[in-house]
Amino acid sequence: MLPILITAAIVWGVVTLYFAVRSREVRKFLAGAFFVSGGIQFYFYIAKISIPLPPTSLVQTPDVSLVRSIVHFVLFLICFYFGFIKKPKSSRK
Repeated sequence: MLPILITAAIVWGVVTLYFAVRSREVRKFLAGAFFVSGGIQFYFYIAKISIPLPPTSLVQTPDVSLVRSIVHFVLFLICFYFGFIKKPKSSRK
């Protein structure tokens, strides 16, 4: 089952990256999603909340939440810049 889940995650990630590169609206959506996710992960770190991962006996520690919040905030900044700030190149000549 694990190889199927890993393959599905990779395929889903590639599809998401394809649409993020081609569509400014997708980058705007991802900016919002990464902002919310990073904020929640940071809250879990500040509140020292451990998160159990349901199908396993593993637990996400607050330190892992801090790392994830930093990564999501960086991804938010990238998506925010390319979705809202940077103007798209004109295809007309």
